Amino acid sequence: MPADTSKQAPMRPVGPRLLIYRISAWVTGVGLLLLTFVALPLKYIWDIPGPTTVIGIAHGWLYMIYIVCTLVLAERVRWRPVTALLILLAGTIPIASFVAERKVTKEIESRQAAAG
Repeated sequence: MPADTSKQAPMRPVGPRLLIYRISAWVTGVGLLLLTFVALPLKYIWDIPGPTTVIGIAHGWLYMIYIVCTLVLAERVRWRPVTALLILLAGTIPIASFVAERKVTKEIESRQAAAG
């Protein structure tokens, strides 16, 4: 997902923003998995709607936090808007937030190592 770093503007120090992004990506991903593979089957197969409401609302709030964390990190490392948008969309697809988190972490760590 992260684009070619050779054409990107130099990134500024990230500080704790990467860790906060990583935590929000994982929490959002787990929430979406619970919603998709636990709450929705309970609602539509066994007619138990309660968990869908609770987990759905929780995932909505967690996704909003994920959006803020991603945008703060995107501004800090100077991603192109399309790159940031793709990473934001990863929070809406089951398992994609985990994949995006790994790619983002590797990309930022490699850019930090190259910068010295």
